[in-house]
Amino acid sequence: MTPPSASQRYLSTRGGSYDLSFEDVVLKGLAPDGGLFIPEEIPSLPSDWQTKWREYSFQELALEIFSLYISREEIPEQDLKEIIRKSYSTFRADDIAPTVVLDESKRLHLLELFHGPTFAFKDVALQFLGNLFEYFLVRKNKGKQDEDTSRAHLTVIGATSGDTGSAAIYGLRGKKDVSVFIMHPKGKVSPIQEAQMTTVLDPNVHNLAVEGTFDDCQDIVKALFADPKINRTHRLAAVNSINWARILAQITYYFHAYFSLSRSLNTSTPPTVRFVVPTGNFGDILAGYFATRMGLPSDKLVIATNENDILHRFWKTGYYEKKPVHGQEAEGGFEDDGAKAHESGVKETLAPAMDILVSSNFERLLWFLAYRTSSIEETNHRRMEAGDKVKGWLNQLKSEGGFGVSKAILAAAKADFESERVSDKQTIQTIKDVYGQTLPSAKQSIGHANGAKPATTGTEHKGHYILDPHSAIGVAASLRSITATSERKDVHHISLATAHPAKFSHAVELALRDSHDFSFETVVPEQFMGLEKMEKRVTGCPASWEDVREIVVREVEEEVHGKRA
Repeated sequence: MTPPSASQRYLSTRGGSYDLSFEDVVLKGLAPDGGLFIPEEIPSLPSDWQTKWREYSFQELALEIFSLYISREEIPEQDLKEIIRKSYSTFRADDIAPTVVLDESKRLHLLELFHGPTFAFKDVALQFLGNLFEYFLVRKNKGKQDEDTSRAHLTVIGATSGDTGSAAIYGLRGKKDVSVFIMHPKGKVSPIQEAQMTTVLDPNVHNLAVEGTFDDCQDIVKALFADPKINRTHRLAAVNSINWARILAQITYYFHAYFSLSRSLNTSTPPTVRFVVPTGNFGDILAGYFATRMGLPSDKLVIATNENDILHRFWKTGYYEKKPVHGQEAEGGFEDDGAKAHESGVKETLAPAMDILVSSNFERLLWFLAYRTSSIEETNHRRMEAGDKVKGWLNQLKSEGGFGVSKAILAAAKADFESERVSDKQTIQTIKDVYGQTLPSAKQSIGHANGAKPATTGTEHKGHYILDPHSAIGVAASLRSITATSERKDVHHISLATAHPAKFSHAVELALRDSHDFSFETVVPEQFMGLEKMEKRVTGCPASWEDVREIVVREVEEEVHGKRA
């Protein structure tokens, strides 16, 4: 038996939980010390990856990348292949995540990540995570009858600002031995997002509308994982991007986009790429960071935030603060897509999935920055020091509302990342401007592997491309980056398109209502037709983890005992 490599063993960002397996971290979600799981080491790519992987399909790339983080003894190759096949068989595009040309002259491309069952980028990770949960549970329950009280049962807890919820529900609905509880901030997700979640009536799916913000929901998740009472009786698992498998799954599409661009350019010289990512909870762009640390060439990773700009302010000042003491406060905001700005500082914007005050996955990056800038040579002591630093910063964030980092750590952060903040006004203008230009060859897809063809998405109308507000934030940031790098003729920008425009009808109609040839009906997928009128099931609750715990315990009891009665 081959022992797992360092990249296949896991530790906590806060200094504990060493030498855990992939299955451990997937099923636990959050470390006992409150930290997030990360691999002990980021693996390097094989020396021939540029040539060997160049023509690989999305699924083939996923197998190569996942195998660097999951030992063959833990999940045999054929089993992992089957999990990957099942996970991406639900996508409407053969290529899973097609890259399209948005502006040829500016070398601007869109990586379309909304071809999964819920029309959002979260599907790429959550279809995979749902099948992982099922795989591990089937293995644990092998030989046990349905009525056997020793059967392993998973209680999945998640918080959503919009897209994670529906993607998690579609990934877990009907799965045996799994109950899924998804909290969303009441009135703060778009009507389509809410309908996608609450119209799923499978008995194992439970929607909770919380009187509060997404950050409240996220805090409840963390409180439940830290609560010894519920952890004694229930096996909790996470679907938010605190779950390492979410980050792992998203690494694939950075490589996929890179090779799509490389094939389309048809040169032996590797392309120079900047990836631009609309960012809320920092999971999506963190996957890009892992890709680049593994060896994927990237000129920069560009963080694109909306007016909830805590990350942007960090990259400008070195201070990570809930309230902008050391940076200018964002202005503006619309109420139409939800409730007014919360007193905690979360601002209501046209991109509600990014209306997040504290980005959970930033903790993972902080650990790597602390580790990389440490002067300690011995590996375990260096890891412990990084964990202690992260723990101190997070405690300071909780008690004082923010913290600052050293110049060395800020410099290390700036070496890989840049940031841009995009206002609602700029978001609307970007949707208008992109719609106003004619696409090259209508919709020109680039560099597809094995002759795969993209799906017809409804994101174009008469040769014009329609962005959702989150993707528009990415494009606005891309255009600024293009201007800043205008003297460099070799730089290509790949902006991540994270959601289908039909999910955010208010913002799109606000932007395009004066376009004489625009009709929103042309972009609405058939899957959305009549969705808001369907039967719904949802439970309201206060922003209290004790109240949520009571609901979870009660519902799981009824669900499990109902099956075994």
